[in-house]
Amino acid sequence: MGAFLLVLFVIICLIAYKTIKVVRQSEVYIIERLGRFHKVADAGLTIIVPFIDKVRSVVSLKQQTMDIPPQGVITSDNVTITIDTVVFYKITDPAKAVYEIQSLKKGIEYLAITTIRDIVGKMDLDETFSSRDGINSKLRVILDEATDRWGCKIDRVEIKDITPPADIRDAMEKQMNAERNKRALILEAEAQKQSAVTIAEGKKAAAILEAEADRESRIRRAAGEAQAIKAVADAKAEEIAKVYNAIKASNPDDKLIQLKSLEALEEVAKGEANKIFIPFEATSALSSLGAAKEIFTDKK
Repeated sequence: MGAFLLVLFVIICLIAYKTIKVVRQSEVYIIERLGRFHKVADAGLTIIVPFIDKVRSVVSLKQQTMDIPPQGVITSDNVTITIDTVVFYKITDPAKAVYEIQSLKKGIEYLAITTIRDIVGKMDLDETFSSRDGINSKLRVILDEATDRWGCKIDRVEIKDITPPADIRDAMEKQMNAERNKRALILEAEAQKQSAVTIAEGKKAAAILEAEADRESRIRRAAGEAQAIKAVADAKAEEIAKVYNAIKASNPDDKLIQLKSLEALEEVAKGEANKIFIPFEATSALSSLGAAKEIFTDKK
């Protein structure tokens, strides 16, 4: 009796194992019943009938990557290059991905190889290097349309590397070195030009400042000289005023006034002023001196 119960327990466990399936997140089970497609079991607990239902395939719904083996491609100018490509894809219809094609990965790989050769074969070498983004875009569109019937969506196609022949690589390296040297010479010339312009502007600014300083110095020197002349003239005028006031206070006669005026004029004439203001009282004395000079001249 105990052995029978043990056997029954084992049978029940086997049936439960065959019947109850747990589908993980981001995966689905393709369930067949009696050899035909039955359903797609999503993530969670699913039950299948033992010996009647069968899990045909476990399909991942995550984004997947596929490295396309490096391919030799001949460009339109007869240069053989090697292109290394990677494809990013996602399964959108698990049933189609299982039943519409024998091997989805092989189908994507072969389709990518033929499409790359077709697109790059219409381009020359320079266009191939400069139009990498365009090649990626064309590959994605063509592969996405072709794999749609397989329940697959192509998200991205990226060209990882384009390798030309060794002789062309050497020529390209020499050209790049020449371009770098050319750019370096241009940058050096621009730097020297900018330096010369900066130095010239500095000299110009210094000359302007020097001229401004010289002009300011001249203006201040002229103002000082003018003040000095004015001070001397004021001193002379003050001296004459003192003499005049002294004479006036002593109540002099006309002869004495004329004589003192002449003495004051003599002192003023010794100064630096270029204009002399003669008092009216001194004019008669000057007239007398002129008349005396004429009398003495006639006698001779």
